[in-house]
Amino acid sequence: MATTTPPTTMVLSRRTRGRLQQLVQQLPAYAILILWSAFTLFAIGWIAMSSLKSTRQLFQEPLALPPEPRFENYDIAWNAVDMSRYFLNSVIVVSISVALILLISAPAAYVLSRIKFRGSNALTTVFTAGMGIPYPLLFIPLFALMLDLHLTNSLPGLILVYVSLSLPFTIYILTGFFITLPSELEDAAVIDGCSDYQVYWKIMLPLASPGMLTAAIFNFIGLWNEYQLALVFANTEKTRTLSLGLYALRNALQYTGDWASLFAGIVIIMVPTIVIYVVLSEKMISGITMGSSK
Repeated sequence: MATTTPPTTMVLSRRTRGRLQQLVQQLPAYAILILWSAFTLFAIGWIAMSSLKSTRQLFQEPLALPPEPRFENYDIAWNAVDMSRYFLNSVIVVSISVALILLISAPAAYVLSRIKFRGSNALTTVFTAGMGIPYPLLFIPLFALMLDLHLTNSLPGLILVYVSLSLPFTIYILTGFFITLPSELEDAAVIDGCSDYQVYWKIMLPLASPGMLTAAIFNFIGLWNEYQLALVFANTEKTRTLSLGLYALRNALQYTGDWASLFAGIVIIMVPTIVIYVVLSEKMISGITMGSSK
């Protein structure tokens, strides 16, 4: 006597086949992400281990753990050049730049995403196109402008350059967040008697805080590690940032061959960005997901 397959079993088998097929299709992407993550962790771990070795141990056993950690390498890296000044310059420049970027980008992104006026689409396109301009093309006109303003080789001049060149990317990110916010909240606030400024400041801006945090993290990491603009606009002993300080450290140690201390200097630069990313990565990922929901 013939048996029939229950409908529930057929549905489950179809779902199982669909999930297996989807998993097989995603395997190459997962494999690439796993390999890239493993390479990144290996590179960071190797740099950290190399910073705790002597130069002889670094060349004799490059992949071995340091038998006796040499924390004095960090003291050499910190004192071989004026690393404390460079670190303070980076903190000042990056912190003020990120604050100004968000202060300017947030209202601009809100207006471009929520208010329709003549030329709004063209203006949004201009900001988006600004992300595709390579920095080297701007060196000469920007340097001439900073020279006329007497802001070359100064921290305010570097901050001004950082802010102006980071606006297109930040406005592009924040526009995506403001678009996802429901318009009913604006209508309810207007009915309750809120002005346009109050709607933005009390309603929309707090709701866009995940996007603000995401933009702040991206800008902080990018500006903290930035080298080209700092080399052109702030390349003096008093105005160097950490990225330039690492180059100065390399020049100071190249004749002594103390490469382990150079790795210690690299760790000093990496630690702030790694700590910020590890602490705030979950909020940043949730913010990116929220901004891409539409």
